[in-house]
Amino acid sequence: MTNSPLSANSMSGKCVLITGGTGSFGSTMVRQLLTTDVREIRVFSRDEAKQDAMRHQLADSRIRFYIGDIRFRDSLDSAMVGVDYVFHAAALKQVPSCEFFPMEAVRTNVTGSKNVIEVAEQAGVTSVVCLSTDKAVYPVNAMGMSKAMMEKIAQAHARSNPHARTVVSCVRYGNVMYSRGSVIPLFIQQLKAGKKLTLTEPSMTRFMMSLSESVDLVQFAFDRAEPGDIFIQRAPSATVQVLAEAICDLFAKPREFDVIGTRSGEKSWETLATREEILRAEDFGTYLRIPLEAPFLNYEEYFTKGKLDIKNDYDSEGVDLLDVEQMKALLLTLAEVRSEMRLAGIDVPEPA
Repeated sequence: MTNSPLSANSMSGKCVLITGGTGSFGSTMVRQLLTTDVREIRVFSRDEAKQDAMRHQLADSRIRFYIGDIRFRDSLDSAMVGVDYVFHAAALKQVPSCEFFPMEAVRTNVTGSKNVIEVAEQAGVTSVVCLSTDKAVYPVNAMGMSKAMMEKIAQAHARSNPHARTVVSCVRYGNVMYSRGSVIPLFIQQLKAGKKLTLTEPSMTRFMMSLSESVDLVQFAFDRAEPGDIFIQRAPSATVQVLAEAICDLFAKPREFDVIGTRSGEKSWETLATREEILRAEDFGTYLRIPLEAPFLNYEEYFTKGKLDIKNDYDSEGVDLLDVEQMKALLLTLAEVRSEMRLAGIDVPEPA
């Protein structure tokens, strides 16, 4: 096994570019990289206000900031020169906004990702990890469809460039807890404002993953990635109602909910890997590596042979569901939740 690019030894003297570097994942990755001997971290995003805030907050000379948009290939050209590794996190991630403006999702998540991969290849980048989502599996909304296309672009690059220097792989996430735009900070803000929590459909299930675990998954992908691989992490799941009840209990608020119903583009559960992917996946316990189906598509398997093995999808309905006490324990591992509880005057135990 090779050293992870996030380990101190292998990051020594390296240059890393993070697209969407001011977002939830990007800023977490920047902080993780600063604990290594990385030579340079390039934060690429179109949000100058967040870049300025990060510049003052972190105040580290190893960080360089690039204003740009992955939609425009030429804005990536200078940012990519001399880069060793790329973490591609820039995306439109909100389901409702992508439903209203699907072509904007295409321009950022599809065309933008193609730009990142192609410019990285031209610049001689060693490895690119693209951040995907469980919504890319059996997609029913524009966001998921655009992320599924991003995965296909990464895989097509592997098929078309079998001897390329640049290894392009993907990681799929479930619900990343307390990421920007996620439901947990919304619930907490509603409680602080004295409002009932707004639930879509209480029985919906979602995978639960912390931001630090999302960084660990990227590290695991760098450890083992071959061109076109997709990596997922086994994660616990919970219903929306259990999550809401756990948050109410932690903040000592009554369990009062306003059920608003399923929104357009939402699923009852999410899937991290299809049965077909599970059939060829390499199992590492916590993680699954889903290799590229084949360097070239085998039409015989599609039309005449088939496969005898039967597997189930890996989805949030088919795993053990957390109860309220387990969900509370998981929420208490999040520094943001503990901080909000302290601000509310609640005595917070440190996580085990």
